[in-house]
Amino acid sequence: MRVDLHTHSILSDGELIPAELVRRAMYAGHDAIAITDHVDMTNVDFVVNAVVKAAELVEDYIKVIPGVEVTHVPPSKMDAVIKKARKLGAKWIVVHGETVAEPVIKGTNLAAVSNPDVDVLAHPGFITKKEAELAVKNNVILEITGRGGHNVTNGHVVNIARAAGAKMIVNSDAHAPENLMTEERAMIVALGAGLTEKEAKDAVNKIPAEVLKQLGF
Repeated sequence: MRVDLHTHSILSDGELIPAELVRRAMYAGHDAIAITDHVDMTNVDFVVNAVVKAAELVEDYIKVIPGVEVTHVPPSKMDAVIKKARKLGAKWIVVHGETVAEPVIKGTNLAAVSNPDVDVLAHPGFITKKEAELAVKNNVILEITGRGGHNVTNGHVVNIARAAGAKMIVNSDAHAPENLMTEERAMIVALGAGLTEKEAKDAVNKIPAEVLKQLGF
C-alpha cells in the first residue's frame, strides 16, 4: 500500500491543482494521498474549504484526505490555527517543523508535539529527546522526509525518535509531480535515513495503513 500524507497543490506553493495532484499520485501507484497545503491565520479558511471539496475526488480516483500544514505560525498562535482548521473540516494536521532549510522560529517543534490535535511534525530538524518524548505522549508522528534540504537531518530524527519510542512516517512533501515517491523510493529514503528494514516497512506501510483505518478509509 502506498500512502503519502504530506503533499501540496496550487492552493499554497505546489505546482498542480488538487485534481491533477491526486491523479498523478494515482498514476504513480498510490492508494491514498493527503493534501496538506500551507496555512496560517490568514488563509486557513480558504485552504481548508478547498481541500475538503477536493476530497470529492475519492469517488473517481484514490482516497483523498483533506489536511493542512501549519507553517511558520508563531507558537503562541498555533493552537488557534489548528483548532480552526479542524473545525472547518481538516482531517489531517501537519505542522511545519524546525527544518534547517528554513528560519522556522524556535519553539515550533515544542508547540507542535505538545498539542494532541497535531498528527505529524514534518521535517523537525534537530529535534530534541524531550520533544520526541512529548510526541510519544501526545501521539504525534515524526516525519522522515523525502524533500531535498529538509532531509539532511533525517538521520538525527531517526536516532532521536528511536530512543524515545516515537512513531515515524515517510512522506514526500511533494510540491511537484516528480516529487511523489513510489514505495521503492520511499523505502530508499527510509533505509538511507538509518531505519532498519522492519522500521522502514512500518514507516512506509504499516503506520500509514493504521492512519487510514483511524480516519475511516
